[in-house]
Amino acid sequence: MRIAMIAAVAENGAIGIDNKLPWYLPGDLRYFKAVTMGKPIIMGRKTFDSLRKPLPGRTNIVITRDSNYQPEGVKVVHSLDAALSLAEEVGLINGLDEMMIIGGEQIYRLAMERADRLYLTRVYQSFEGDAWFPELDQTCWSESQREDHFSEDEPPLKYSYQVLDRVQ
Repeated sequence: MRIAMIAAVAENGAIGIDNKLPWYLPGDLRYFKAVTMGKPIIMGRKTFDSLRKPLPGRTNIVITRDSNYQPEGVKVVHSLDAALSLAEEVGLINGLDEMMIIGGEQIYRLAMERADRLYLTRVYQSFEGDAWFPELDQTCWSESQREDHFSEDEPPLKYSYQVLDRVQ
């Protein structure tokens, strides 16, 4: 089963501040939903807390060190290995070929070496942040898709949806 990561990343690598996105891009939220729908999604506890509730139509898997953490509607595990194993079981049962890692920074860093595909929304502006996407070794990735966009919201932002596959 393919391990994919999805993230929206500013020019300076920022992905969040105060447990929120640093920007508002409704198109990116729709893209995220379309790409992740029906698939098992893996996230850290802080990312889940920022969502406030499980995302519908997906098996929500939350990684935490807290053995007492058990919010309703999610599967809680205590390691990346356990999350990947559970997502693979869910995928096999449901006939899926891809699991999604949706953040945050610590989970992206742990999973980067194991990821086969990256779905990145590249936001062409720098933002203040306190959470960062890991730097990519460009020799390990090949762009298979790219779609450029421009938001009409305030402030207007130029961004692209980019799909990168690991070079074998």
